[in-house]
Amino acid sequence: MRGGGLLVAGTTSDAGKSVVTAGICRWLVRQGVKVAPFKGQNMSLNSFVTRGGAEIGRAQAMQAQAARVEPTALMNPVLLKPGSDRSSQVVLMGKPVGELSARGFFGSGEPSAGKGLHGGRRTELFEPVMACLEELRGTYDAVICEGAGSPAEINLRRTDIVNMGVARAARLPVLVVGDIDRGGVFAQFFGTTALLTPEDQKLIAGYLVNKFRGDVSLLEPGLDMLLGLTGRRTYGVLPYAHGLGIDEEDGLRVSLRGAVRESVVAPPVGEDVLRVAVCAVPLMSNFTDVDALAAEPGVVVRFVDRAEELVDADLVVVPGTRGTVKALAWLRERGLADAIARRAAEGRPVLGICGGFQALGELIEDEVESKAGTVDGLGLLPVRVRFAAEKTLARPVGEALGQPVEGYEIHHGVADVRGGEPFLDGCRVGAVWGTHWHGSLESDGFRRAFLREVAAAAGRRFVPAPDTSFGALREEQLDRLGDLIEEHADTDALLRLIENGSPNGLPFIPPGAP
Repeated sequence: MRGGGLLVAGTTSDAGKSVVTAGICRWLVRQGVKVAPFKGQNMSLNSFVTRGGAEIGRAQAMQAQAARVEPTALMNPVLLKPGSDRSSQVVLMGKPVGELSARGFFGSGEPSAGKGLHGGRRTELFEPVMACLEELRGTYDAVICEGAGSPAEINLRRTDIVNMGVARAARLPVLVVGDIDRGGVFAQFFGTTALLTPEDQKLIAGYLVNKFRGDVSLLEPGLDMLLGLTGRRTYGVLPYAHGLGIDEEDGLRVSLRGAVRESVVAPPVGEDVLRVAVCAVPLMSNFTDVDALAAEPGVVVRFVDRAEELVDADLVVVPGTRGTVKALAWLRERGLADAIARRAAEGRPVLGICGGFQALGELIEDEVESKAGTVDGLGLLPVRVRFAAEKTLARPVGEALGQPVEGYEIHHGVADVRGGEPFLDGCRVGAVWGTHWHGSLESDGFRRAFLREVAAAAGRRFVPAPDTSFGALREEQLDRLGDLIEEHADTDALLRLIENGSPNGLPFIPPGAP
């Protein structure tokens, strides 16, 4: 096999496209197939830096790990990073090229705020997207593509560069994933197909049910009726799986308030648990940074948006954000800023990561991201931040707390550290730490040393597990995804799709696209 492919589409956002794509990649690589993931255009604030210094979606980096290949910009050529519900930074081939409103991106003709993109020119991105896909198909046995949202978004079909536009141009078979846990999956499968043009419908090979609970035999009559209505089979029914903990795309998610990061872990090693409160700041980015904490036995991680919820926390994390100035205003409005300052004065642990680190400093000069000019920070760290037009994208390595650390950097803010103890690229004052490095807590020895410091400062009899390996846990999760495909999908039929494309003679389902 060389140049085989499949597009995993979904009836909705969060239907499970990322999980299924990763699962298929892991299943294929275990069969000896050289496979790569691909998503032409992604919208997410959870991003990653490749070894080549390119910024891509974390979901595609995770899928590359599932495929056991090094992630590259080819796998996610267009990344949109929302700055509000109406505009996004456009990252092309791993580098930012401008800020554009939704109307401008999809075709109103308004100018962009930056060089390299023009309003209403989304279709100009189609050529580099397809060039990346063709390069991958020329290199790998198979490329598993992930769609975005739904392929039946009829208002966007004309300028589509991620769903049926890609499938049509590359003649890829399309597998439509539906989340049955939300209800209405049969209507979603039928409606998605029936709203496509005849040419697009020819590529819709069939369906995959995700997050099913219960006895599959009770579902089978419905699947038979769906086959009768559409002429298309269902390629599998995946059960609801808890605690997968993979890297999500966040789209325009406003708040994770009350969410607890899931992880299947052992009981605490010490006498106490450690409670971590993550401030759910606006435009929160790379909230996956705290997944390594959640993987530790006895560490409970939750997202909060009220000052009262910090009272019993042993560690408060101010995470990354696409809007540092906006996050500062939010922290102050909700009383969280004062609560964090009180914690610092009492010697209770606080960690700021990237935008959170910037917020903990003394002063911010921002004529780039918010264009707010000079803004006071929380004043907890001796740091001044100036926003630069050039974005820092890096994969640093170093040492902290006597342990080796690896991370990645994605930020416009340049920090001038004027005191404190050195801590990675940032500093520490008392029990307040700050760094631009994302992913540092995935370094096992460093994470254990940091948690020991937090436990001591918090007065907790918490002991980090001596053998928790975040990398091994991630591999176990990816293997679970591969197992879901291998055990609950018709893998022989999937392989035929990937090798040969959609079956001939698939019927047209009216009415079709308007």
